[in-house]
Amino acid sequence: MNLSSEISLSEEYQSFRSSVPLRKVSIDSDSTKVWKIYDAGPKNVHTPLIFLPPVIGTADVFYRQLLALSTRGIRVISIESAVYWSIAEWCEGFKRLLDHLDIDKIHLFGASLGGFLAQKFAEYTSHYSRVASLILCNSFMDSSIFNMNESATIYWMLPNLVLKRMIVGNLASNCKDLGIVRTIDFMAERLDMLSQQEMASRLTINCTKSYVDAFQLRNVRITLLDVFDESALSSHAREEMYKSYPHAKMAHMKTGGNFPYLSRSDEVNMHIMIHLRAFNDSRLSAQNNPDCANSTSSGADRVSVPLNN
Repeated sequence: MNLSSEISLSEEYQSFRSSVPLRKVSIDSDSTKVWKIYDAGPKNVHTPLIFLPPVIGTADVFYRQLLALSTRGIRVISIESAVYWSIAEWCEGFKRLLDHLDIDKIHLFGASLGGFLAQKFAEYTSHYSRVASLILCNSFMDSSIFNMNESATIYWMLPNLVLKRMIVGNLASNCKDLGIVRTIDFMAERLDMLSQQEMASRLTINCTKSYVDAFQLRNVRITLLDVFDESALSSHAREEMYKSYPHAKMAHMKTGGNFPYLSRSDEVNMHIMIHLRAFNDSRLSAQNNPDCANSTSSGADRVSVPLNN
């Protein structure tokens, strides 16, 4: 595919693609089920930070996190999942992927659908907690908010063009912020890369009625990262998250749109560093050298960050 968005043509993105290899891993008996992975940072870290993209995201949408955080000694993995048609199948597939990578515990950053799946995986493995912490960005905990449970049963048969048109409407924006506009163009480009099976399966999981049992996540450290400008996430979904996770840290961003990890990457990276700092000097550290975090903590502390204790 010809990449023409400003971000795709940027020196920063080209540097990422040339320095961080894309791995393709098949862990199911069905060899067509392929996970795509970018793995950056020290490989001797066994509790990495793993990124899960939104419905239209590919593994490279977190390239700014991989580049920035890996230089701080943090092992960062961005994942684009194989095609699964149910949450249970996805969770079992992700568990097998972690086993294949010889990873026991993880920190998860999930955006939108990625955040929902991160919560469901934490719930799925609650009997033997594999999730050390969660960072949930513009996410939700009850898929019934989309009111599309019945429609979800037919996504598998719809043409890819129809599926993508369902998404394009949500990408439209009147925003004049150049950073957000460039981000939308980049994400629209990623949408065009997805096959019919990839789009249909993601939309099926996203819209099939399901909810997270927050009680199962009561011992998981959580940061809720929300943007308060133009976002596809409803205020009701946001309030449900706040109510269900009263112990969570709050990281509020005034602007950033639906994809702040691209449009406001520096601010998002700062919130991630603050979140992970709680695990420094422990076996759950995502960082090879925790002292690296201490050298940047004073800079983070000087910034006014609305976090609740």
